[in-house]
Amino acid sequence: MEEKKSVAAKIGGFFKWIGTDLKEIGRTFVKGDVLTKISFIIMGFGQIVRKQFARGIAFLAAEAAALYFIFSFGANYLKDIVTLGTHGRGFNPDGTVSYGDNSFFILLYGILTIVVILALLFLWRVNLRQNMDAQERLAEGKRLPTNRQDLFSLLDENFDKTLMALPVLGIFVFTVLPIIFMICVAFTNYDKNHQPPSALFTWVGVDNFKNLVSFGTEGFGPTFFTVLLWTLIWAFFATFLTYFLGMAIAMLINKKGIRFKKLWRTILVMTIAVPQFVSLLYVGKMFAADGLVNAYLMKWGWISSAIPFWTNPMLARIMIILINLWIGIPYTMLIVTGLLMNIPAELYESARIDGANAFQTFRSITLPYMLFVTGPFLLTQFTGNLNNFNVIFLLNQGKPQAMNLTGNAGYTDLLVTWLYKMTVNDTNYRMAAVIGIMVFIVTAVVSLVVYNLLPSVKDEEGFQ
Repeated sequence: MEEKKSVAAKIGGFFKWIGTDLKEIGRTFVKGDVLTKISFIIMGFGQIVRKQFARGIAFLAAEAAALYFIFSFGANYLKDIVTLGTHGRGFNPDGTVSYGDNSFFILLYGILTIVVILALLFLWRVNLRQNMDAQERLAEGKRLPTNRQDLFSLLDENFDKTLMALPVLGIFVFTVLPIIFMICVAFTNYDKNHQPPSALFTWVGVDNFKNLVSFGTEGFGPTFFTVLLWTLIWAFFATFLTYFLGMAIAMLINKKGIRFKKLWRTILVMTIAVPQFVSLLYVGKMFAADGLVNAYLMKWGWISSAIPFWTNPMLARIMIILINLWIGIPYTMLIVTGLLMNIPAELYESARIDGANAFQTFRSITLPYMLFVTGPFLLTQFTGNLNNFNVIFLLNQGKPQAMNLTGNAGYTDLLVTWLYKMTVNDTNYRMAAVIGIMVFIVTAVVSLVVYNLLPSVKDEEGFQ
């Protein structure tokens, strides 16, 4: 009940903020001088007249560039974004090619145009605030920052904005925009039967999401829930088995009396040094029906026929989890080795005096300390394993193929590898986009829930 009130309060606060901002815009227009009023239309005009040339020219150039993009290019695509085109490529009566509309470009550049409009509105609002602030400062007899001061501020008190401008722009262009485009594709019928420019795709609402959880003859429900369940099982075992086994190996190597500590660590670290692209492909071939393992087992007479490592669904899943231990344990071992050396020796000494055995010492001292310090790392590993494309695809490409599953899915496919197959093999971009959204939802929900359960979050002072 409290969560519902919190969400409602946030929504209410958002609309209250919009209302307050609109009132402030109205107040700016009513109380603003001529320069401020003209700046409602010509951004940067007030700054230029007030001799803040750097700010004024920047605002004016941004407005000119945005308007040029919108009216000379973007508007042509934005006007068709509701329909995503009406006619595709064809031939005119005289035999010439009629290129027609392209739904892909309409959606892509239409989204980009909307983003440019929103960015222009944001800059317009900043422009108004600066004009009103300058007007009030002059009315109070204060001096405005000079152009030199503005430019030098970008290397001093505003250096963080200067430093982050390019990375933020890159993240927005190469990460945020593709995500927005993917979300939009999930609400269309963009697949192999609707490939621009010869054929158009259009909006279909939430039909794709219904199809994903549908158990009908053409629904993806059985496949989705099967793959989702295996993804969660895989992420759980791939994370916690490597974590606890890596911790056990680190404790064993770190134990007093163990010789050749550096040698054992070096041998384990060698698995990290070899690229996964090489090692996983090689290991996958080793356990194939005609691979080295089956060949030698039959040669020695231990088996009469090849063991179906990659063709039996259950055995294939077990093999993937076990092989992942070989890859993941060294990472955990390295991290835990450093942490073990930081646990105060007095704690172990006190435990021995109190009569605690090795297991009790591990449970009461070592494990709580490790979980406290490595909790965020553990969460990162878990979310990473939810999207662990390399191990699954390089070992056996998600096989064995499942005849009762749709979308070219296999028994060992994760959501991310299934998404890849839907995109590359089936060119079913609409369902791939839906699966991409579901991957995000599953990862976000799991991350938020687990994050709030971490000891380092619940009790930040626990080990200080």
